[in-house]
Amino acid sequence: MNKNLLSTIFLLLITTTIASAQTEMADTMRSNGKIYVVVMVLATIFAGIFAYLVYIDRKISRLEQGKD
Repeated sequence: MNKNLLSTIFLLLITTTIASAQTEMADTMRSNGKIYVVVMVLATIFAGIFAYLVYIDRKISRLEQGKD
C-alpha cells in the first residue's frame, strides 16, 4: 500500500476516536453541570488576554506618540 494512504487512514482513525471521546466527555460534563464552569473559566482567560492586549496597545501608542 501507498505510504500516504496508510498515513491518511491512521489519521482518520485517530481523529474519529478523539472526536467520540470528546463528545462523551462533553455529554458527561453537561449532565453534571460542570460545562458551565469550563465555559466561564475559558471566558475569563480570554477576557484577561484581551484586556492585556488593549493595555499593551495603549502603552505602545503612548510610546510612539512621544517619539514622533
